[in-house]
Amino acid sequence: MAKPIPEPDINKLQKEHTKSAVAERISRQPGSSYLRDFVYGSIDGCVTTFAVVSGVVGAALSAKVIVILGFANLLADGFSMAISNYLGTKADEQILQRARKTEEMHIDHIPEGEVQEVREIFRQKGFEGDLLEQVVDVIVRDRKLWVETMLKDEWGLTLDGPSAIRAALVTFVAFIAIGVIPLLPFTLLTTAEFAEQELFWLSTTMTGVAFFLVGALKSAFVEQSWYRSGLETLLMGGCAAALAYLVGAILKNGL
Repeated sequence: MAKPIPEPDINKLQKEHTKSAVAERISRQPGSSYLRDFVYGSIDGCVTTFAVVSGVVGAALSAKVIVILGFANLLADGFSMAISNYLGTKADEQILQRARKTEEMHIDHIPEGEVQEVREIFRQKGFEGDLLEQVVDVIVRDRKLWVETMLKDEWGLTLDGPSAIRAALVTFVAFIAIGVIPLLPFTLLTTAEFAEQELFWLSTTMTGVAFFLVGALKSAFVEQSWYRSGLETLLMGGCAAALAYLVGAILKNGL
């Protein structure tokens, strides 16, 4: 079920849509969102770390093994995921720059063909006749606007993507901050005070709460109710953890 859209404040909307307010808002460059990097980093950190916990407990190994493997996995996988995100985002930037150079070269060598492409783009948007020719004329007079129009409408590219470094940093911080949660009971408490199975269930509870909260937080930015988003994230993370526990138990009995 989609999250219901609240009733609008008409007075506020009218103020936001005056001529000057619209001009100011449209002239601003839209900021890049790093929500995807945070959500992916958080969920992956929590899933992979709790998978280690579940696998070790399923294999009936000691809490010391959980701590060693857990933190080794946390740092190595967090860094690996951040680097992967950096390289992926950097690749998107390089694709954009290559497409920009290609369009600039086409404009220099076959301008008539590029003008026809602009004409066809806006014809398919519903422009016709003199109005279509006026739109085409305005765009091709401005080289920067011409190139950016082709990048967006022909190549389907986003001109202002996220920073590769910031995306990697958000991913790494989220991975570590949320991924450490399953390990906290085994590092802050001791097996002299609690049985390993009790620590495991405490870790399970804390991890489940973390999954739910990350999903609920995500709902603030998407069209989904907070409880549905939280439960969806909890379910997916729980399935991954159950699979790791099962693998550990099978390997323990088979070795």
